Amino acid sequence: MLTLSEQALLRSQNLIDDRWCDAGLGARLPVADPATGETFANVPDSDAGDARLAVDAAAAAFPEWSRRPARERAQLLKRWHALILAHQEDLARIISTEQGKPLKEARGEVQYGASYVEWFAEEATRICGDIVAEAVPGRKLLVLKEPVGVVAAITPWNFPLAMIARKIAPALAAGCTVVAKPAEDTPLTALALVWLAQQAGMPAGVLNIVTASREHTPGVVDAWLADSRVRKITFTGSTPVGKHLARESAATLKKLSLELGGNAPFIVFEDADLDAAVDGLMASKFRNGGQTCVCPNRVYVHDAVHDAFVERLAQRVGALHVGPATEEAAQIGPMINARAVDKIARHVEDAVARGARVVTGGKRVRTADGPHYYAPTVLADATPAMELSCEETFGPVAPIFRFRDEAEVIRDANDTPFGLAAYFYSNDIRRIWRVAQALETGMVGINEGAIAAEAAPFGGVKESGYGREGSRHGLDDYMHTKYLCQGQLG
Repeated sequence: MLTLSEQALLRSQNLIDDRWCDAGLGARLPVADPATGETFANVPDSDAGDARLAVDAAAAAFPEWSRRPARERAQLLKRWHALILAHQEDLARIISTEQGKPLKEARGEVQYGASYVEWFAEEATRICGDIVAEAVPGRKLLVLKEPVGVVAAITPWNFPLAMIARKIAPALAAGCTVVAKPAEDTPLTALALVWLAQQAGMPAGVLNIVTASREHTPGVVDAWLADSRVRKITFTGSTPVGKHLARESAATLKKLSLELGGNAPFIVFEDADLDAAVDGLMASKFRNGGQTCVCPNRVYVHDAVHDAFVERLAQRVGALHVGPATEEAAQIGPMINARAVDKIARHVEDAVARGARVVTGGKRVRTADGPHYYAPTVLADATPAMELSCEETFGPVAPIFRFRDEAEVIRDANDTPFGLAAYFYSNDIRRIWRVAQALETGMVGINEGAIAAEAAPFGGVKESGYGREGSRHGLDDYMHTKYLCQGQLG
């Protein structure tokens, strides 16, 4: 049993219409410790019937909530933000226990997720339309921003608090109501977050959440896709699932925000500050054990600095402490499950078979609390023929590709159907602008490995999806534009 200072944060039911309830058919979903695979909690295993009840509640609550003054919505979000920070330690413990994120990182995720709630609380009061200069005397042309309606939010397991906060906060700020489904591996964090929203005074039906297993998730999501009252789907996850959502949303022409797969390049040019580049790669690649959609999957290093960079990186990576996520000293916790470890091992074995050299790591690790660990790894002599060059490894593995000229590395960096994030290090200001414009991604880190921020638009291009989260652009994704033309005023 997970013990918290505020034990009420540990929820084991759905929230529908301000009522905590079990799934209609009574089914339960076990929640496992990723290190051991052992069940330590359970939540409802909901189906399409539960999903429709959540939409019933959200649709009924929408008219009143959307008419509330923006300042009232903002004040509620600010109360929610304060409660999240007040319970930071408990929330971090839940994240670490169900997701495997080291405790220090989990505390950071709570702050990061809370920053979106605060940001959109402030943005709620800045929703503005336009008055357009009339072309004909006696007319007034106005443009209004209105909430889209009921929003369905579907979130991943790797950032169980930040991702759902980043979706719910702008929806509520815009005046939408929400039905949410967290990932089956990490439902407890989302339930705790919604409980805090309830404590902040969230009106009945405005925010609803249902949990479901991998087997029942298609039924839940398909119910929302088929329901014309759901006007927007916001999803973070795999590209194949995103494509399914896009196809099935066509029947009711829902608005979509899709943050999908990535295959981020990280480029180190010969004029880079190598110590800064190593710091940036450590921050971007090994956060959450490499289980992030924006972490570098392909590291390109110029031939002139390749050996020096690999040596410095290997020293840093080899010193990372692998251990249980709830240990203060842990820097790399368990992977989310056995499937994840198997995929990492398969990618490393394939790379070695095709000529890669293991500089450090390259093996499974078993700690006292379980088998689902993989040693942080640096591979030299990576090539495009290896599986890890075209598939997200989603683990603590940094493959190093050698390159010799700028045009070559830009071509290789862009040679992927994905376009979420990219990073590069250079001190040549002319090169910085050339490369930043040439990279086909939605986000670019220039001499910086940590690029996410609540004030910045987060999202990709190509098969990494569309729509943006965070920033004022993220709020626009939850609103319609309405044009008013009033005549006979002359």
